[in-house]
Amino acid sequence: MPLMLEIVTPQAQVYSDTIDTVVIPTVEGEIGILPGHIPLLTQVEHGELLVTKSGATLRLVIAGGFAQISGDKVSVLAESAIEEEKIDEHAAENAMKRAEDALKGRAGMEPAEIERLEGIVRFAVTQLNVRRRRR
Repeated sequence: MPLMLEIVTPQAQVYSDTIDTVVIPTVEGEIGILPGHIPLLTQVEHGELLVTKSGATLRLVIAGGFAQISGDKVSVLAESAIEEEKIDEHAAENAMKRAEDALKGRAGMEPAEIERLEGIVRFAVTQLNVRRRRR
């Protein structure tokens, strides 16, 4: 019995397919989801999400959000998500540098803006780590 996985960001539906398993990074650690998992709502952390289907593993980088497991459906609502092969190292490095430069002048900056910029840095670092590890 397969799982249905759907990953959605504010910009687009990033992934939708039937799968065998998924490992999701959460604020309390990684959780593995198999068919028949108990219902669950959890907060997703920046990190690597692993999808297994027919013996193949797909890696996605995900940035914050929530995951809901209900029956054999897994729904992930994320701030950002990208499949490993779509990661552009140059773009990630540039985004990280721009966010780090903006954070240097954080005095007087709104806490929400600091959090947004720190999230950009974490997402870029995770993308670069995943991409470079696979070389």
